[in-house]
Amino acid sequence: MIKIAVFASGGGTNLQALLDAQETGLFKGKIGLVFSNLPDAKALERAETHRVESVAITSKGYSGSREEYDKEVLRLCQAKKIDLICLAGYMRILTPVLIKAYEYRIMNIHPALLPKFGGEGMYGHHVHEAVIKAKEKESGATVHFVIEGVDAGPIILQGHVKVFPTDTPQTLSEKVLKVEHLIYPEAVRLFCEKKIIVNEGKVRIIP
Repeated sequence: MIKIAVFASGGGTNLQALLDAQETGLFKGKIGLVFSNLPDAKALERAETHRVESVAITSKGYSGSREEYDKEVLRLCQAKKIDLICLAGYMRILTPVLIKAYEYRIMNIHPALLPKFGGEGMYGHHVHEAVIKAKEKESGATVHFVIEGVDAGPIILQGHVKVFPTDTPQTLSEKVLKVEHLIYPEAVRLFCEKKIIVNEGKVRIIP
């Protein structure tokens, strides 16, 4: 069985979606670790509620480099025999230390239709504000593998929502979040069933 770690810095609603999907048997994997860089992240409380081991390594005021921080995180994941890392609102850019060790085994969920509205500074409400300002008629969410380069990895799945002239960043966020909660567990299911192949930087899903 695939052993999964979920990294989160905030409320952990995507973590909750993954926990719920696991409990219904959607995917053949087990969330064995919830990790956060913030010791007061609500995601850690969700882990406790579901009796999942949780660990926080505080990033604020961390004395070492970003690479040294990720070495600690990597040692943790290796000690727990983690096969797949799911970033769920994890507010740190990973260094090559983690990315290379878990090549095509780190997923992220982004609240827009990549490659549009991705990159540094494009997170949370900033994304939805940019989508509305650009007068897009459509937005959504993207699950992708993490590579070096923010939001640049191969796209696994996308879900779409309509953007109406009456939408605000808040209403758009609520619509997109519902899509996130559907496609992230599905992407994990595909990974656990070994149905995702990456070839020349592009994802192919086996039927």
